[in-house]
Amino acid sequence: MTLQLRQICLVARELEPAVEDLTEILGINRCFVDPGVGKFGLKNTLMPIGTNFLEVVTPIAEGTAAGRYLKRRGGDGGYMVITQADSLESQQAVRQNALDNGVRIAFESVREDWNLCQLHPGDMKAAFLEIESDAYNDFQGYWHPVGGTDWQNHVNRDVTSELMGVELQTNDPEALATLWAKVAGLPFSREGAAFSLKLNNASIRFVKEEDGRGAGLSGLDIAVENREHVLSVARQQGCYVSDDQVDICGVHWYLKSNES
Repeated sequence: MTLQLRQICLVARELEPAVEDLTEILGINRCFVDPGVGKFGLKNTLMPIGTNFLEVVTPIAEGTAAGRYLKRRGGDGGYMVITQADSLESQQAVRQNALDNGVRIAFESVREDWNLCQLHPGDMKAAFLEIESDAYNDFQGYWHPVGGTDWQNHVNRDVTSELMGVELQTNDPEALATLWAKVAGLPFSREGAAFSLKLNNASIRFVKEEDGRGAGLSGLDIAVENREHVLSVARQQGCYVSDDQVDICGVHWYLKSNES
């Protein structure tokens, strides 16, 4: 079984300011607006980071899951970890693992050429986990949530080149790592005080919550090609934390080199 980190979704109270900070600081471009999220009471914008994607959603209706998440965590932050499986069989295996471990399915869509399953964040404790499979399962190419392959014309890797990892925070990192590993059907390992689960192209790191915001998607590791651009614009936008970290849209962005 192979799972590829394909997309991260953030949630923001205001869409445009968050997207402006992300595109300007990280040097990435917008590529797609998905009208389909309207049925969930949301609007969104997507941006490619290498061959994978960053999405920001904002509630536009009352009573949305995203709105409740904003309230629970006290503001903008990480929302969903979205993966692509190497086959429909793998996607269905993860779905069954979830059910076997008492995790509810929050939403799913079953079609001939595209299947997705979103696992309930209340049961996954820190974020939605979504698993998708389509007719291509091309980890470098076609991606249904951005409309296919038109996104390729919007890629800029001069500043930020790829997503490398996800940080999930909780009061019990080992228990959360154990749960996510059982659902994903993958082993986890310990790295100092943190625990780590390896996907095909990235890692999910489970760390102790220390900021008072509760369990959630707290950080992202990114490979940067032009650190000075990131830091300079982050200072202008009030997002600078250190030469290795900027905070945007309620998320810690840890700046790495491709050799990290």
